[in-house]
Amino acid sequence: MKNYLNFEADIKNLESEIDKLKDPFNQSGLSEVDTQKISKIQNELDEKLKSIYSNLDPWQTTMVARHEDRPKSKFFIDNLFEDFIPLSGDRYYGEDKSVLTGFAKFDGQSVLVIGQEKGDNLDSRIERNFGMMRPEGYRKTIRLMKLADNFKIPIITFIDTPGAYPGVGAEERGQAEAIAKSIECCMKLKVPTLSIIIGEGGSGGAIALASSNKVLMLENAIYSVISPEGCATILWRDPKKMLDAAEAMKLSAKDLLDLQIIDEIIQEPLGGAHRDKAFVCKAIKNSIAKNLEYFKTMSAEEIFNDRKNKFLKIGRNKGFMSNLEELSSLKTNISNFDQILKSKKLVISVSFVFLIFLISLIIFL
Repeated sequence: MKNYLNFEADIKNLESEIDKLKDPFNQSGLSEVDTQKISKIQNELDEKLKSIYSNLDPWQTTMVARHEDRPKSKFFIDNLFEDFIPLSGDRYYGEDKSVLTGFAKFDGQSVLVIGQEKGDNLDSRIERNFGMMRPEGYRKTIRLMKLADNFKIPIITFIDTPGAYPGVGAEERGQAEAIAKSIECCMKLKVPTLSIIIGEGGSGGAIALASSNKVLMLENAIYSVISPEGCATILWRDPKKMLDAAEAMKLSAKDLLDLQIIDEIIQEPLGGAHRDKAFVCKAIKNSIAKNLEYFKTMSAEEIFNDRKNKFLKIGRNKGFMSNLEELSSLKTNISNFDQILKSKKLVISVSFVFLIFLISLIIFL
């Protein structure tokens, strides 16, 4: 049974009509399949999908990103990689089933695969904690990322989470520290890292694994510091203002590419990724292959600096940096005026004049 979003009522009606025409046994008596009418309605359906999905507002995009039929990390791991060997445990506390990790082969090349997994049905969603990782999940990924770094194995991460788990137990076990350590680990790696936001990339739970050389994003995915409902509750004290919040946060792929927070948008089929999973799978495979090829000729130090420069450039346009490609040096081009201001002689002279002024003021008063 297909699941439809609240703005897809017309699409639901057209698809129901097509299904009835394709199966005349559901009608009274027997009749031939009217292929001409099916073709006509199919064209109407395509036009309706194009009309709706080319004009999605940020909140509708959020709903598509959360669609329960949308392909999850497990689907991509099963269909994009060979010889996947799942690895478990953080060697401190236990196993976190909200994240799948393991080594695999991609086009014959060894890679480490990390995937935040929400689950496909109620039972699996409860088991996977709806994709919300606990501290042990982040510590597990840190352990494996360091292992991949030691053996010079690229890392591919699938991001799909509403955020890190906010439960009392998670906080007691050091949730904030685990997220911070995960970001630190991601930034220190000397191997290529690719992060693909396939659905919902929420809060620090996403950035903990998305601090990568390349951040790729499916066309109808979202990536934000907080959920629209959470933002609306904080700013307006009204969770119903999620549309205003979604528009203000610039969480869509197009907005994030314009802001240079992500590096590439991966196109989805008409109507969203859940309508043609094979199409999305092929698109992601091509993107991964292209980006891994980009890093093949780069040294470990160049890969490290590429990642560091990427994040240092976010939010910068012009300023004191003359060449944004050399941000890793953290050197600025200081003007002559700045050099004068920083001169020790000038500081001493100004201090001396100011001291004389104070003494004169005291004497005459």
